Amino acid sequence: MKNKFIEAVEAELMANKQIPSFRVGDTVVVNFRIVEGNKERIQPYKGLVIAMHRNGAASTFTVRKVVGDVGVERIFPLYSPRIESIELERKGKVRRAKLYYMRKLRGKATRIKERRKGF
Repeated sequence: MKNKFIEAVEAELMANKQIPSFRVGDTVVVNFRIVEGNKERIQPYKGLVIAMHRNGAASTFTVRKVVGDVGVERIFPLYSPRIESIELERKGKVRRAKLYYMRKLRGKATRIKERRKGF
């Protein structure tokens, strides 16, 4: 059972964040704030959402992209203050909660059908 103080802090953290509704199979662009020394910049990370872990303020999502024939995955905390914004680029039509099988696929086999409006 969680402490009332912790629940209040989590509720405040979750209320302040504007997050679009996206799910596994969607292609998103995560604009992530990077701090290098005393400089700060925003780096976009575009890829396929292959997993989501919903746990209140500790929720995370995994984004996978392929860079030069090498798959790169990154886990983002959903309510992190370092996430500037999340943009939904494509809605994917999948029938799995976790798309870990995408790690084994290459080339055109990694394509996912697009989810159309009304379906």
